[in-house]
Order: sequence, then structure tokens, then C-alpha cells
Amino acid sequence: MRKALVIGNWKMNGLQDRNAELLTEVASGVAGDAFASVDIGVCPPFIYLQSVVQQLTGTMIATGAQNMSQHAGGAYTGEISAEMLADIGCSLVVLGHSERRSLFAETDVDVAEKVQAALAAGLIPVVCVGETLEQREAGRAVEVVSQQLLQAIAGLDVTMLERIVVAYEPVWAIGTGLTASPEQAQEIHQALRAALSSLSIDAAEQMRIVYGGSVNAANADALFAQPDIDGGLIGGASLKAEDFIAICRAAAVAG
Repeated sequence: MRKALVIGNWKMNGLQDRNAELLTEVASGVAGDAFASVDIGVCPPFIYLQSVVQQLTGTMIATGAQNMSQHAGGAYTGEISAEMLADIGCSLVVLGHSERRSLFAETDVDVAEKVQAALAAGLIPVVCVGETLEQREAGRAVEVVSQQLLQAIAGLDVTMLERIVVAYEPVWAIGTGLTASPEQAQEIHQALRAALSSLSIDAAEQMRIVYGGSVNAANADALFAQPDIDGGLIGGASLKAEDFIAICRAAAVAG
């Protein structure tokens, strides 16, 4: 059985004092046996990664980055490598987020290179896929997300596949307040698992596929009850301790 996973993506939000307060509340709120069936992580902005790692040491919450370079090092001003993230204690990294694709022109090839670099450094890649509203209305949602996923993981062997997390985040539901219905989300998650089955049935059954698209405390129960939804990649709600704890609780119950 796949263990539930909830990751908070803070995006470009947070200041040092508020971060410490938020993490203290969340760490306290998810402590205890009730949350043993869910893995939890948070992804703050780069500048706060090391302080977050230090504060979360000894808790059940992992720290991750929101992005990284595909390059190992060198003359890439402003970039951060996978090895650097691992060196300060990060354990996961979000790759291919729709905002990276749309605002910074990241391609499927870029994402694939980053996935390989993350794996080589011992990080867990959280590979994001998702369709636009135009693509969904044209009936191409399954085609688009399956292609994004298969290109991102091309050439990886089964042992590497099993270390990857997939995040389905419909672009039309990111920061808009719109959310895919549980049935719509399940349809895509099921299709993604089927696409993974074409590479490895075992990996497809073991890999976690989480939903990201305006998940909140009110809709988390219904989303996480779906058989192929293994948790969530949480945006705005991860900045509010009470909401994030409630979402983690929903995942723990479903898991």
C-alpha cells in the first residue's frame, strides 16, 4: 500500500520570523501516531532552506526545494545544484511546476535533465504535470499529462522510477480557486498510473501520484478518498498552519 504524502509549496512567500512560527505550529500539530500514515514535507524559498532544515531536524517533516538546476556546477549565476540541496539537508525537490513552465519557459527536456540530476544527488524528484484549460476543453488532458510524464522519466530504470513522486496539477486550477472534482482528478491520476504501467507495472503500483490544484481543508477529504490520489502538493493552504494540518490529517485518514 502506498503511503500518503503531503507537500507544502510556499512559492515566493514567507519571512524568517513568520516561517519559524508557521513551522512550530505545523510540527506540533502533526506530531503523534495519528499522522504516522502520512509523509509530510515543506518547500520554502531557496533563501530560507537551511534555516528550515535546522528547525525541522528531529521532526517528521522533510524539507524540499521548489526548483533546481540540471547542471552540477559552474558558471550558472543564480542557480542551485542538486548536490547543494542535498548538502544542506534537503530530501526532495519540486520539478516542472506549471509556473516554471509558463513563466520561465522550462521544457520537458529541461525537466527530464533535472530529474536525472536530482536522482543522482539522492533527492526525491516531485515531477509536476498538468494541462491548460484550453487543452482540457479540447479533450487532450490525458494525452498532454501522459506525454509530459513519460518525457520527464525517459530512460530511467525501474529502481529509479520507484524513487519519483508525480504531482498532477491542472494549470487551470493553480491559484485560481478552481479545483478539479474528485472524479476529474481521479480520472487523470488513473491515466497517469496506466502510462507508468507501460514502463513497469510494479513501479506504477508503488509510485505516489499526488494532486495539486487549490487543495484546501474543505476538499481534501473527498480528493484523498480517490483510489489513485496519494496526497497533495499544497500551495496557498500550506501557509496557514491550521489548514495545512487539516489537509495532512485528511491524508493520514485516507492513507
